[in-house]
Amino acid sequence: MCGIVGAVAQRDVAEILVEGLKRLEYRGYDSAGVAIINNDQLGRTRRVGKVQELSDALAAAPLAGGTGIAHTRWATHGEPSERNAHPHVSEGDIAVVHNGIIENHNKLREMLKGLGYSFASDTDTEVICHLVHHELKTHDTLVAAVQTAVKQLEGAYGTVVVDRRDNSRMVVARSGSPLVVGYGLGENFIASDQLALLPVTRSFAFLEEGDVAEVTRREVNIFDVDGNAVEREVKESEVTHDAGDKGEYRHYMLKEIYEQPTAIAHTLEGRIAGGKVLDTAFGDNAAEFLKGIKHVQIIACGTSYHAGMAARYWLEDWAGVSCNVEIASEFRYRKSHLFPNSLLVTISQSGETADTLAAMRLAKEMGYKATLTICNAPGSSLVRESDMAYMMKAGVEIGVASTKAFTVQLAGLLMLTTAIGRHNGMSEEMQAAITQSLQSMPAKVEQALGLDDAIAELAEDFADKHHALFLGRGDQYPIAMEGALKLKEISYIHAEAYASGELKHGPLALIDADMPVIVVAPNNELLEKLKSNVEEVRARGGLMYVFADKDAEFESDDTMKVIPVPHCDEFMAPLIYTIPLQLLSYHVALIKGTDVDQPRNLAKSVTVE
Repeated sequence: MCGIVGAVAQRDVAEILVEGLKRLEYRGYDSAGVAIINNDQLGRTRRVGKVQELSDALAAAPLAGGTGIAHTRWATHGEPSERNAHPHVSEGDIAVVHNGIIENHNKLREMLKGLGYSFASDTDTEVICHLVHHELKTHDTLVAAVQTAVKQLEGAYGTVVVDRRDNSRMVVARSGSPLVVGYGLGENFIASDQLALLPVTRSFAFLEEGDVAEVTRREVNIFDVDGNAVEREVKESEVTHDAGDKGEYRHYMLKEIYEQPTAIAHTLEGRIAGGKVLDTAFGDNAAEFLKGIKHVQIIACGTSYHAGMAARYWLEDWAGVSCNVEIASEFRYRKSHLFPNSLLVTISQSGETADTLAAMRLAKEMGYKATLTICNAPGSSLVRESDMAYMMKAGVEIGVASTKAFTVQLAGLLMLTTAIGRHNGMSEEMQAAITQSLQSMPAKVEQALGLDDAIAELAEDFADKHHALFLGRGDQYPIAMEGALKLKEISYIHAEAYASGELKHGPLALIDADMPVIVVAPNNELLEKLKSNVEEVRARGGLMYVFADKDAEFESDDTMKVIPVPHCDEFMAPLIYTIPLQLLSYHVALIKGTDVDQPRNLAKSVTVE
């Protein structure tokens, strides 16, 4: 996701800004830039690609000065390019960096053009710097101009503004995108994530929704949404390792499992406002594309395919549209029927999955109304060639077996369900319930991670196993499929998943004491049906491992081990029940002694057929 770093100090801040950006690289980006004020001169350097490109440029042509802002960008409005990279500048005076989406940027752009401003980029962000510049013509202070400007913005933003004519301050504003103030000695800082500032401070205050703050070397003045001066608690950070390395974790996979609360929070950031999912989370013109959609075709591979399978239940149950989900390599090589008013959705962590990319190109020739990709890589082929893009913002995922990318895909698909549903008569109450569930996900995932120790102990039972069955019903069936895939990927145990109603149609023949059966059992309308399936397995001597809602009334005995999962609502249940299955596969792989992060024969990004 986009990263922000800012500093007001007596020393030169270029190195601080660049180091802060480097510490945010794990989150992913396509370009980087800095703007620094030296006396009354505003210098700016931007580069496409890695932060190192920016660092090299600054080494060749240094920017001195004690007040500056820096940014790493995920492309949303406008392609990855130097002209679209942040910071953006108005009339050589005002420089701005911004996270989030300004929904009414087109309207503001036309208004500002009418006032004589010219635009040098395709971004929504540029309207902020021109708007602040305009407001300064009638306001005495930068903070007053920013307060007036942000009231005209619709959508989500975390933004930092500096003025070359006053090198003593930054003004920051937060609505939907988090910002943290870092307190130093005779210097102060701002960032989108405290990790960026750990080399220079351990004291932080998190701005709240609607806050505007004036940051100088000596003080920080914070104002709430009504303009009242307020205090925000300053806390000492307890973070002891960088997010860009393994830190305390033995493997990247385990680290990435534990990063899921943060990754989900990042994917929601700036995309929910006023109790609803913003259409622009899926692209600048998404509202136009999503209107009238009556059918969704999802194309993906592997883990991404399982995410699409779960979304099919949601789109049909809650959004009121039909949905097909197909493996990309199959879709490519068969004749398929195009339904009227169809949206094509591709899902890929890398954005370069060869089969998915080829299937998308084929589908575009067929005449789909619009194409959307759910992707973690800005600038990738799928992002460039799709009409819309939902950037996952999951951060870099190094482990070959996908974990946080999968749960972020689920969150994105649930957001898509509400966006499509809103254009198909989904009630305000349903939208609000799903949005509330989305916002509660990070905390609930954190609770689910508390099962780690119990699952590590349970994994000992799998030390001598060579086969396993996973069972689930409804939208938990794809979660069972994902659990089976994870186990086979990194422990090399042969595992299969079935919709539990299919047991009596064949798989029951495999049940014996050497075939562990893993069941996901949330407390939903299918629970009693699932309990009947469990009894079918127990009656044939099978050993069950049931991940069940704590209120589902399962009890452990000699034939069944029950692992209580924190209670959660139906919207987030597939995502929450993914967590213990990921932990199970990890701990079994440890016992088996396999290469957890780089399992044999597999690659992170499959760019060939």
